[in-house]
Amino acid sequence: MQKFGFFRNPTQITYGMEAIYQVENIVNEQQFKNVLIITDPGILQTDLISKLQSQLENVNYKIYGKTQPNPTVSNCNHALAMLKEVEADVLIAIGGGSSIDVAKAVALLATNGGSIEDYEGIDKFNQELLPLIAIPTTAGTASEVTTFTVITNEEEQYKLTVGGIRLAPKWALVDPLVTKTLPPSITAATGLDALVHAIESYTSKAANPITKTLAREAIRKISANLRQAVYGGDNLVARDHMMMGSLLAGLAFNNTRLGNCHALSHPISAIYGVPHGVTNAIIIPHVMEFNAVAVPELFSDIAEDMGENIEGLTLMERAEAAVNAVKKLSKDIGIPESFADFNIGLEYLEQMSKDALLSGNIEVNPRITKYADVKELYKKSIEGTK
Repeated sequence: MQKFGFFRNPTQITYGMEAIYQVENIVNEQQFKNVLIITDPGILQTDLISKLQSQLENVNYKIYGKTQPNPTVSNCNHALAMLKEVEADVLIAIGGGSSIDVAKAVALLATNGGSIEDYEGIDKFNQELLPLIAIPTTAGTASEVTTFTVITNEEEQYKLTVGGIRLAPKWALVDPLVTKTLPPSITAATGLDALVHAIESYTSKAANPITKTLAREAIRKISANLRQAVYGGDNLVARDHMMMGSLLAGLAFNNTRLGNCHALSHPISAIYGVPHGVTNAIIIPHVMEFNAVAVPELFSDIAEDMGENIEGLTLMERAEAAVNAVKKLSKDIGIPESFADFNIGLEYLEQMSKDALLSGNIEVNPRITKYADVKELYKKSIEGTK
């Protein structure tokens, strides 16, 4: 039996409908004077920015709105330059995980200097970060409570991960209402990403009783509500459960890390630009099949949490039911079953396999994974689904 490890959550979370309107209270209480808002072009076209602006009438602010879906080193550098112009004493990130990840990187660079590449790894920085208010607009990445940021080095086609307890946002305003108008395709991709977070956290070697409880509840909420959120975007009950499921999964994997699926997905996104959630959705069945023989009892739990009828089945049949449940959910919400639409081949197989093995997620995957295993998982994900 594994010893209890630890559980940490350095972020103050405000959860609920219209939580976005807590920005003004934080700014006033902390007496912030200069604000940099970091977001993306899609959010700029919504009314969410005006909801922020109405709360910042008494402060000086600028908006950086060019964050890319797979955020880059260039995004971080440009946002940092704008931060220096406005002399910001606080950052507000509003958007998906990409905007929040850029904001984390900028918060780090503002006080530690250098370039974000200098800090790849865990706890490679010494100074406290600039305060960050994170407002997620997707029920997916949970970057608003995690202690990591993932940034793409475009020149090297490589996703680098920076981690550390101080990297977590100081405040997270988690408001299900802001996801109401999220397009079905993004709802689907980010929701599947959240489910993968929960599955990989639950089966992680670093899991403990607290993280397992959070992960299982996340699996139940997401699997029971993702279809409704995709096909009925104005269903606030489904949106609420999805946002809470994403948050719970984030709190879990922030303490356990993830697994092979995320390790393999990052190189594909870095090289081919495939959306992170879609990449995970395509890879996860193959990773689950690989892992099921190592921890079938855990996959049996996942099948049960996803509503599968497992009565009378053997342990391995119950584990297989979990894999099939994830496949069916992905298909039902329109996630591609393969990489066929993305023109992905095996020309970068060696590079992707080496990059994947650099991920700390491989270490906590429930089944020991070697270089040959990674290559085979890539082949099954790419060739096996053509």
